[in-house]
Amino acid sequence: MLSEKSAAAVRATLPAVGAALPAVTERFYARLFAAHPELLRDLFNRGNQAAGVQRQALAGSIAAFAVHLLDHPDERPDVMLGRIAHKHASLGVTAEQYGVVHEHLFAAIAEVLGEAVTPEVAAAWDEVYWLMANALIAVEARLYAERGVAAGDVWREWTVEGRTEETADVATFRLRPADGAPAPGFRPGQYVSVQVELPDGARQIRQYSLSGAPGSATRSITVKRVRGEAPDPDGEVSLHLHARVGEGDRLRVSAPYGDLVLDASVLDSDGTGGTPLLLASAGIGCTPMLSMLEHLAGAGHRAPVTVVHGDRSPADHALREDHAALTAKLPDASAHFWYERPEPGHPADRTGLVDLSSVAVAPGTRAYLCGPLPFMRAVRTQLLDQGVAAADIHYEVFGPDLWLAHN
Repeated sequence: MLSEKSAAAVRATLPAVGAALPAVTERFYARLFAAHPELLRDLFNRGNQAAGVQRQALAGSIAAFAVHLLDHPDERPDVMLGRIAHKHASLGVTAEQYGVVHEHLFAAIAEVLGEAVTPEVAAAWDEVYWLMANALIAVEARLYAERGVAAGDVWREWTVEGRTEETADVATFRLRPADGAPAPGFRPGQYVSVQVELPDGARQIRQYSLSGAPGSATRSITVKRVRGEAPDPDGEVSLHLHARVGEGDRLRVSAPYGDLVLDASVLDSDGTGGTPLLLASAGIGCTPMLSMLEHLAGAGHRAPVTVVHGDRSPADHALREDHAALTAKLPDASAHFWYERPEPGHPADRTGLVDLSSVAVAPGTRAYLCGPLPFMRAVRTQLLDQGVAAADIHYEVFGPDLWLAHN
């Protein structure tokens, strides 16, 4: 809980600080990387830094947390904190790094806002920062403990057992722990971080959803080659994996994390059929949904499941056959695929963008969304219009979470 004195100062300065956050975060990252270039080289996504999206996400999360403290002083924004903490744990972030961030963030605030940052204002925002940081540190400590790893020590060597070209720009890599130990379990919908050494010596990290059943001896990730459109660069890690990694190679892979997961409450554990579900994806966002579908089929889920996917064309729809086949294994499920460019031979598919106006959504549905942000925001609006409760709509963002930055 934010102290009364600090709450008053934050409320009074929130408009000015909020307006200055884009400049503050830009200055913050410049200071941070000047002092610690290894963080840009080996931890932060250089592509997101170049595009500026990481700055937007940081500004959005700080503003959202401050607003929540003011509007809901007796509650913690656990959904937001959990999403950030899972990402941090998959990167191996440690408690000590929050002190480094604090140093450069508050120096940037002072540089941008100047004399407006009085000792009282600085103390109030310092309290906001440490409330958020300490909450994240606590959640991340729990996540590390659940995986049985020391804080930050999430990496293992994995061997690529096989590679399958799914589409012209998508490949699946099947992995097995190089040390011969059992593969760690995961919950359907979770992801791992993959760290690769690039030609310039940087060790960049990206997250990829796990597909397949949690109980299998191997793990699979499906990687889309990211082709940048000016001014955004190509995806460094995805291009490296596509061009340089094949059977017999090794990858550094983190423990599984991620909070877009099926929990026990939705499954048919008491013979009542379980909770109706809607699994909506676009592009490579289908990968966590495939893991969920396989788990639901194995668990004997009998409640309605509506599968929704949007893509450029059937040829671009990675794992299309698996998507349809896993849906067909469920007793009460339907698949609805939309393509912007339909192809001959797919007469049942729908043309254009995903439109749920003609899709029946069962009462009490819980929805899981994964894909580009505009897609998820559009689907969420359509689900709300159909009566799905906001608390029952869950999402996963690949990359910085800009959802907060636009709310």
